[in-house]
Amino acid sequence: MNKSRFPRLQRKNAILILSVLLFLAGLSQVGRLLAAQSAAQPTSPNEEATLLDGFRHVEVASVSDAMEQIAGRKMYMTHRMQPIFPAKFAGLAITVLLKKAEANNDPAALNGMLAAIDQGTANSVYVMVVEDGIDIAGMGGLMGTAMSARGYAGAVIDGGVRDVGYLRKISFPVFALGIVPSTSVNHYRFAGANVPVVCDGVAVHPYDVVVADSDGVVVVPRAKAQEVLALAQQLDFKEHSMYPYIEKLKSIQEAVKQFGRL
Repeated sequence: MNKSRFPRLQRKNAILILSVLLFLAGLSQVGRLLAAQSAAQPTSPNEEATLLDGFRHVEVASVSDAMEQIAGRKMYMTHRMQPIFPAKFAGLAITVLLKKAEANNDPAALNGMLAAIDQGTANSVYVMVVEDGIDIAGMGGLMGTAMSARGYAGAVIDGGVRDVGYLRKISFPVFALGIVPSTSVNHYRFAGANVPVVCDGVAVHPYDVVVADSDGVVVVPRAKAQEVLALAQQLDFKEHSMYPYIEKLKSIQEAVKQFGRL
C-alpha cells in the first residue's frame, strides 16, 4: 500500500469537513437573517392589526416604562417633539432622511421623499429626519393630504411642520419640533427611505412600532413589540386600578405598597 496516499486523504478529509462546517455556518447565518426579517415585519395583516390595536389602547407612558424595563433603554423622544393638536396613534415606521443641499436647483432633489409617501400603506407612520432642520418644514398640507388619503396613522418630524391649519382641518396628526413657514425645496436633498435614522435622539428602523399621545412619542423595536405591549398592558391595568384605591384611602403610599407601581 502506498503510504504517501494517507497525507493526501487526510487533507481531502480536512477540506471536506471544513466545507461542511462552512456550509452549516452559512445556513445558520441565513437562518438568523430570516429570523430577523420575520421579527422586523408582521407575519400577517391580522397580526399587524391586533398588535397596533393593542398599542392604541395603552398609554404611551406605560409603553415607555415597559420599553425601559425590558430593553434597559430610553426610547422616548424629548419634550421638544410636540403635536399640532391633541392626538393618539400607533403604527409602523416608514423612515425618510433629508440632507442639507443649499442652493440646489435640482428639480428631482426631493423626488425620493414623495415616492416614499406613495409607497406607504394604512397604519404607516411617516418618520422624517431633516438634518439640522428645526426651522425647516419637513412636511405640510400637501404631503399630509397624501398620507391621510393612504390611511397613515400619523407623522413624526425631526424638523418643522407648516400648513398646520389645513392639517388640523383634515385631522391628520403630526408631531414635530415646531411650526415654521419655511420650505425644504432648494435647501435639502433626499438621502434615503426606509433606512435607520435617529429621530430626536431615538433610533428608528423601518417597521418599528411608533406610538404617540399627549405624553409624547415612543419607539418600540419590532422584535420587542409583543413583549413590550404585554408589559405595558399590565402596567396600565395596575395604574388605572390604583386611582380609586388612592381616592378611597387618601394615601398614595398605601396604593404603591398594594400594587407595586408608580
